[in-house]
Amino acid sequence: MKQGKRPTRRQKSEIKAAGLNVENWLVERDTPDSLIVINRHSGKTRKFRRWAQ
Repeated sequence: MKQGKRPTRRQKSEIKAAGLNVENWLVERDTPDSLIVINRHSGKTRKFRRWAQ
């Protein structure tokens, strides 16, 4: 598993829009079509899809 990084302002808004607490999540991978985050405590991952803008 990759090591998570602190989210940027844009990434924080996407995490918050998904209904999650920003302080509990780290960014593993940020690609043009998805954002993969890791929970700080449990290590579980979540993937958010981005739509074409």
